[in-house]
Amino acid sequence: MTYNFDEIIDRHGTSCIKFDFALERHHKEDELSFWVADMDFRTAKPILDALHERIDHGIFGYTDPDEAYFESVRRWYSDNFRAEFEREQLTVTPGVVFAIAAAVHAFTERGEAVLIQSPVYYPFKGTIQAAGRRAVSSDLVWKDGRYEIDFDDFERKIAEEKPGLFLLCSPHNPGGRCWTREELERMAEICMENRVVVFSDEIHSDFVWKPNAHTVFSTLPEKAARNCLVATAPTKTFNLAALQVSNIFVPNPELNLKFRRAVDALGYSQPNALGLTACRAAYDHGSEWLGQAKAYIERNLDFAVDFISKRIPEIDAPKPEATYLLWLDCRALPLDDRALNHKIRDEAKLWLDAGRIFGKCGEGFQRINVATSRKYLEEGLERLCAALGKQGA
Repeated sequence: MTYNFDEIIDRHGTSCIKFDFALERHHKEDELSFWVADMDFRTAKPILDALHERIDHGIFGYTDPDEAYFESVRRWYSDNFRAEFEREQLTVTPGVVFAIAAAVHAFTERGEAVLIQSPVYYPFKGTIQAAGRRAVSSDLVWKDGRYEIDFDDFERKIAEEKPGLFLLCSPHNPGGRCWTREELERMAEICMENRVVVFSDEIHSDFVWKPNAHTVFSTLPEKAARNCLVATAPTKTFNLAALQVSNIFVPNPELNLKFRRAVDALGYSQPNALGLTACRAAYDHGSEWLGQAKAYIERNLDFAVDFISKRIPEIDAPKPEATYLLWLDCRALPLDDRALNHKIRDEAKLWLDAGRIFGKCGEGFQRINVATSRKYLEEGLERLCAALGKQGA
């Protein structure tokens, strides 16, 4: 079937954090919302059909992922990424951030360091600190419109801080990098040599734009595969975040046992029944919807990049290699970070994610989510132009 991604679906009154919690989060209700990374698209019909059938059954007792569930997940990663997993390697969690918390508890002690690469998805740092650990960053380097890894600093931070765990964001949020196999192998080698476990958050892996290709961390050489946790989920891909289901694969039995014990210690057992239903339906029957959604989103990315380059050339807005998030480099504007945020929030009336929340090195940047209708996106970009004193096309 053909899906209509131009349709504007009113999400107000559904308790969604993107639209219904502006005042609670110190924003105004008349701001256009482009911040949180979910989509304004209705999910695939086969997923909705499966959910309706499950709901009509009427009983929602305790559930667990069965063999059919695992086979759906296994096949998705085998077919799309040539990554092979075994059932005993799988732990289902209510989300990747929950899994990060479990990994932090499993592989580090209070007061120890956990390595990140700022600017990065802000719950990384928050989860580390909430667990009483230290977030240590080997900051990424912005060069020619993309982030690169400072491997000398990466090795130095590991040698000096001796982290037990490295949280890798792959593909990278907010910068949109799709790390190359060579980059991943080099990070893996450094971590193995220093006995640092790698947690690879791959929740954005289904949104990689050609000619780039995502590499699942566990497909690296066997030594690297045995030193990692691979965090996957259908939630970003099919707009299912509220159904809370993520699939974490740990190839090494020893690490797997430690991780599962940490999950148990955090009090989580049987997953959300509707989350399991939605995940299986997504991976079994969602490819057609996803193909159309990705085509629409990529056109939005191209539109936004072209719009900004022509109308606001002071802002560098390179097309990301992955994700549906644009990372706007606004540092050439005659505005400091505070003035920039005032201009966007109070004059443009836009709710974006300010770059500084991803780390201090994110100051002067803004993150904007383009997984919305073209009309809504265009209105937001026009507001940005007007606030910056740019004339119409």
